[in-house]
Amino acid sequence: MRSELRDAVELVLIGLEVGSARRDGPVPRVTPEALAEQVRGVLRLQEQDDDALLRFTELLAYGSADPGHPACAAHLHCPPHPVAVAADLAVSALNPSLDSWDQAPAATTMETELLAELAALVGFDPAGAAGVLTTGGTESNLMGLFLARDRAFGALGAEVSRDGLPPQPQGVVLASEAAHFSVQRAAALLGLGERAVLPVPVDRSLRMDPVALAGLLKETVRQGRLPVAVVATAGVTDTGAVDPLPAAAELAAEYGAWLHVDAAYGGGALFSERLAPLLAGIERADSVSLDWHKFGWQPAAAGVFLTRRAADYGPLERRAVYLNPADDDEAGYPSLLGRSLRTTRRADAFKLLVTLRTLGRAGLGARVDACHELALATAESVRAVPGLELHGEPVLSTVVFRYHPESGAGPEELDRLNAELRRELLRTGRAVVGRTELPGEGPGRIRLKLTLLNPETTPADTAAVLAEVVATGGRIRTGQPRHE
Repeated sequence: MRSELRDAVELVLIGLEVGSARRDGPVPRVTPEALAEQVRGVLRLQEQDDDALLRFTELLAYGSADPGHPACAAHLHCPPHPVAVAADLAVSALNPSLDSWDQAPAATTMETELLAELAALVGFDPAGAAGVLTTGGTESNLMGLFLARDRAFGALGAEVSRDGLPPQPQGVVLASEAAHFSVQRAAALLGLGERAVLPVPVDRSLRMDPVALAGLLKETVRQGRLPVAVVATAGVTDTGAVDPLPAAAELAAEYGAWLHVDAAYGGGALFSERLAPLLAGIERADSVSLDWHKFGWQPAAAGVFLTRRAADYGPLERRAVYLNPADDDEAGYPSLLGRSLRTTRRADAFKLLVTLRTLGRAGLGARVDACHELALATAESVRAVPGLELHGEPVLSTVVFRYHPESGAGPEELDRLNAELRRELLRTGRAVVGRTELPGEGPGRIRLKLTLLNPETTPADTAAVLAEVVATGGRIRTGQPRHE
């Protein structure tokens, strides 16, 4: 396999270089349908093609949004570190599976040791905590609510996982209005229903209001409903805001609710001495979600789910005689089957371990700090550019703003301009800029955002993107010819 793999990797590198050069920007200058037709054209080639790897890699590179390009800053979509990419290749070549020790002898210990290290980073006692690698925040949030549901109803004497939900009382989950949509999805999958997720009001930065949380918890109990969990967000997708974790922990404990902290974005701040204090209180959570394919420079997927108490995994325990027979455990062959919702599972811990040991916590922290400093500098640029309006000071690495020409455009026109100029930047391949909408009703809530996860990007780079935003908005507003 060695020589064949070396040749195949060389073809991939050539395809990446050629396709990226052909794209020549953050995203291809093409409409969705035109790109789809190009893909179909390649797919219509002969069924067996000796050049398929090179041809398809070139097409993929050309037709990708490049997270390493300084003008590609719409989403929590990071440029992976080269050492993590190389480590991921090793895992793909060896193909270990974490559902039994005899499929992943070394990787089983690597994952266990990595999770102990990350538990300590969060503030859990590594000796009592436990965790698992996941596909990302959606799976981690589902796991957190799964364990929360079983603990809540298990305390009432119901065997939830195997026997279904008891008829009463109604369980509810409290999460901010800005919490990730996967919280509602998880509630639906777990039989609680999406309406069981009670939205807690947020402030202008999208940070949960602790007074409102207290009031909702009190009202929930008064109505005879069961507070299953409080979900706090450490790094809101749209603004990077961090909910008041100490207050959430106090209230969850007071009402006997599970506290799950979704730190899929903000968890990266734990590597930074400057930003880690933003997450004070996370150590009091019952479970935590982290995503290192966001603010950790890993190829997807690199999600992590941690619990403060290993015993909370009880509902997931399963014994499959062909994977983890009891006598194997007794003989010292450990199994991670009871930690995951999945059975077959990649050794995604490997690339994380390699990155941690290559860069160290200080090296990762320096990358986090660079992105934070870039966000602050970019916010200053927004303030300085006529025709742009900053929404608020960056918390992590996200800058929220909008195009707002000085000659009085109304709320409806501002929404139309900002939505259209973002699509125009995509169509012309000039920039990939994010879009969001502020909470509330009516027009005037659309905003643009730059999610800055590339520590190599400079303030001059982001200033150039802002200049494109203003120029494109101006052309649309005045009906000038658009770039092709």
